[in-house]
Amino acid sequence: MKVTAILPDDLIIEVQKYTEGKNITDSLQKALSEWVKLAKVKKLNEKLRKQPLHFSNEFNAEKIRRINRT
Repeated sequence: MKVTAILPDDLIIEVQKYTEGKNITDSLQKALSEWVKLAKVKKLNEKLRKQPLHFSNEFNAEKIRRINRT
C-alpha cells in the first residue's frame, strides 16, 4: 500500500539507525512489523494474566517426553 505521511525527520533518522534498513521504506516496514509483534505479545500477556494457563490433571511431563521422543 502506498502511503503519504508527514513524520519528523529525527524520528525517521532514529528508525533508520535502529532498523538498519536499506532505505526509509525498508526501515519503516521493519519498525512497524516489530511493533505489531510486540503489540501481539502484550495482548497475549494481558489475556494470560486474566486467565492463566492450567494443565489438565492428566498432564505428566514424563508422558510428554516419551511422546516427543517417538
